Amino acid sequence: MARMKFICDAERCINCNGCVTACKNENEVPWGVNRRRVVTMNEGVPGEKSISVACMHCSDAPCMAVCPVSCFYRTPEGVVLHDKDVCIGCGYCSYACPFGAPQFPANGEFGLRGKMDKCTFCAGGPAPNGSEEQFKEYGRDRLAEGKLPICAEMCSTKALLAGDGEVIADILRDRVLHRGGGAELWGWGTAYGKADAQAQPAPTKQGESS
Repeated sequence: MARMKFICDAERCINCNGCVTACKNENEVPWGVNRRRVVTMNEGVPGEKSISVACMHCSDAPCMAVCPVSCFYRTPEGVVLHDKDVCIGCGYCSYACPFGAPQFPANGEFGLRGKMDKCTFCAGGPAPNGSEEQFKEYGRDRLAEGKLPICAEMCSTKALLAGDGEVIADILRDRVLHRGGGAELWGWGTAYGKADAQAQPAPTKQGESS
């Protein structure tokens, strides 16, 4: 079965925030919460890059690991969701997530706290599919309709990819190779050293035969 993932191509993202707006409109996201946001690195200097960030639906999700009431769960498609009826608003998941995905709404029963909210990969939640309760608490279940998350579908430059992790990884890999890049752009050389360098013979002193 497909494992749903997001990938953002920083070479294509133009910081238009179309993904952010589409998400908020489609799911009527609570005020004060951005399930998706665009982060710009090295802003204002040559080589600046922007990237669209949301819940990455991790295979080993830290939010699931730290939640004391186990309100997080994973669907058969690999989407990480949570049950707001179980959530106690402790905020542990917010501290554990490296992407800042779980967020408190700006208003609610507990002032600036309340139940956590996060990206659902447009897969709804535990409430009955298509119900008013599901839409109010979790947004629309586009996956059940055979559609992609609205943020990826509305991306004008197709920088934001969503779907089967293997398929979208192949798409990005093809783009990188088309740009003339190689494995070093994936960080392999940095992490493990270049394979061709390891295969080369050691340099010899002048006058010695190789």
